[in-house]
Amino acid sequence: MPDYYSESIDRLLRAIVNLENVEEAYDFFSDVCTIKELQDMAQRLDAAFLLAAGENYQSISKKVGISTATISRVSRCLNYGKGGYNAAIRKLTESENADR
Repeated sequence: MPDYYSESIDRLLRAIVNLENVEEAYDFFSDVCTIKELQDMAQRLDAAFLLAAGENYQSISKKVGISTATISRVSRCLNYGKGGYNAAIRKLTESENADR
């Protein structure tokens, strides 16, 4: 179990996993997060995709509009984290390829 585990966080993550489509996710996250929080999370995922594709920090900073410090944090998670970004990148890529 992660150090930050709680029943509340567990419930939140189960709620997210049980959403059935992008529209439901939009509705849920627009209620739960501010627009800025949602944009920040999206930018981090964009940075993870670009890092995984081999782009450098300066290029990512310009394309995504985030600081190199944030990119560095995303990079640490990609390389030494729990594998969450990598799993998301792999699954989204597989899903997008299957849709083609």
